[in-house]
Amino acid sequence: MSSGTDLDEHLSLLRRRWLLLVGCVVVGGTAGLALMRLVPPAYTATTQVLVMPVGPQEQANQLTSRQREALNLDTEAQVAQSAVVAARAARELGLGADVLEPAEVAVPPNSAVLWISVTSTDPTAAAERSKAYARAYLANRRESALTSMAEQQEAVLSKLKQVNAGIDKVIKQLGALPKGGAEHAIAAQRQGVLNRQAANLALKYDALRTVAVTPGSVISQAVPPAAPSSPSLPLHLGTGLMAGLLIGSAAAYARDRLDKRLRTPADVERLTGLPVLSDLSSPREHGVLHELAGAVVSACPGKRLLVKALPADLYASALAEPLSVSAPLIVLDGSDVRDLARADAAVLLVGLGLVKAGEVTATVARLARHDVPVIGVVTATDAVPSFVPLLEPRPHTPLGKLVATGELEPGTAAETTPMQALHHPRRPGHPT
Repeated sequence: MSSGTDLDEHLSLLRRRWLLLVGCVVVGGTAGLALMRLVPPAYTATTQVLVMPVGPQEQANQLTSRQREALNLDTEAQVAQSAVVAARAARELGLGADVLEPAEVAVPPNSAVLWISVTSTDPTAAAERSKAYARAYLANRRESALTSMAEQQEAVLSKLKQVNAGIDKVIKQLGALPKGGAEHAIAAQRQGVLNRQAANLALKYDALRTVAVTPGSVISQAVPPAAPSSPSLPLHLGTGLMAGLLIGSAAAYARDRLDKRLRTPADVERLTGLPVLSDLSSPREHGVLHELAGAVVSACPGKRLLVKALPADLYASALAEPLSVSAPLIVLDGSDVRDLARADAAVLLVGLGLVKAGEVTATVARLARHDVPVIGVVTATDAVPSFVPLLEPRPHTPLGKLVATGELEPGTAAETTPMQALHHPRRPGHPT
């Protein structure tokens, strides 16, 4: 089955259950609007902070678009959202850490700027808390940088003391060794190495003591927002409509699957397991009846074919119109009490939208009890289209006529009983 056919079946199913689908969409949209009314408005204020490198620049990692020099902005964003910064900001505002709203930190591409945003129900509170977060972040960064530099200074100073002690030891050794000897040369060389180490450590120590600690600066202070950032009408309404559409589609499919009424040829095959020989519910195309006749002849195991209509009054009001056919089959319609006993096979004529799967299954079971196999199903709508020849006409060897009422012409032999047409009332504009 092609994808186009699948899509047509899905759309046909939704059209059949349009009321359920539309109802779910309306309920979903209404629920979205109601939820938007119930959600209190929230305001978002943003403070922009320019982050600067602190301490001696020792960059060992590969630079990326979110990492400049000694700065890794993704790391700084996580620090700005940390519990340590939140606790410092809460202390500054005189609030509990569990009362203060969490901050949201964003990093614009290719920049060294952090956007620190706070969302609150009060616009003024949102602005003040955003600024408090920015100040707490910068203070925490400055404190961390000073602590780190103090530890580095202590480590460098300790190493410098060790080197100076080594130099003093080497100088004493040189005084005790005779000049011109090998040991004196080795000691002199060691003294030169220690002097260079001491000079490098002294330079590093001076750099650590004189480096400027500038953690960053606020380049844009947060201001109380004039309009709420949430709830959003497009977001709530769109979410409600989409949820209603999804739930409505699922409900329509579930309702259609639970409905055992046969509405399409695909429903017949899916719910009954019987093959559909032809579908006469749509406008008849050229050659469809010829193909139907061939399928019936090839599938019928005998000479007598019983045509069973479901519902029984599918063509009860139709006018009988003769149809000359030629074929080795005798068509029975069940009007004679002997038809069921004489039939070698049966074809079910199912009215779409009028019959449930259980009725078809019960009919197949009744026929099976009389050893009458069902070779297939012919589907139609409210009535059978005019002139449904189960076999192609051959004008030179007519076998007779069979009318929709099932009455046989008197005096006709059993093996030469004419076939009757399956029919319905004439429709305006259709050829007869």
